[in-house]
Amino acid sequence: MAKKGNKAGAPKLTPAQKAKAEADAKKVIARNKKAAHDYHLDRRYEAGLVLSGTEVKALRMGRASLNEAWIEFDRRGEAWLVGANIPIYALGSWTNHTPTQKRKLLLHSGEIAALSTKARDKGTTVVPLELYFVRGRAKVEIALARGKHEWDKRETLKRRQDEREAARAMSQARKKQR
Repeated sequence: MAKKGNKAGAPKLTPAQKAKAEADAKKVIARNKKAAHDYHLDRRYEAGLVLSGTEVKALRMGRASLNEAWIEFDRRGEAWLVGANIPIYALGSWTNHTPTQKRKLLLHSGEIAALSTKARDKGTTVVPLELYFVRGRAKVEIALARGKHEWDKRETLKRRQDEREAARAMSQARKKQR
């Protein structure tokens, strides 16, 4: 006898399985949309983030900004998130954090070495793309990036606009066929 399931044929999830899937889901807090506009994004990495208690609570409220943030590497082989703004936790007291302090990134030593050597090349940098929670842990998606020229930016905008217009024309044509 076959198990009853949804239309796709997958078995129905128990409440515990649903709760686990929900907990494992990626909960995005902040995105750096300008990074994709200003840079060609090459290789992406996921890094853990060292935070204090009030920083975690402020992030859980969904407030942060990566717009002016960048990644720095020091001589000791550590990576740091600089310029990210996590606002002060409203219910915190004297233990509150500084909103734009440097925050240590948790990466494997090989990844740090590879990123730091590539970031020293002319025209490349490491930028943060997303700040999110996975399984209750704060993570940052970072990417090795090459700067775009002005004409690259205009070309990208034009291509996106052309794609939008083509999609709009296709949907209107489908509506007329009905």
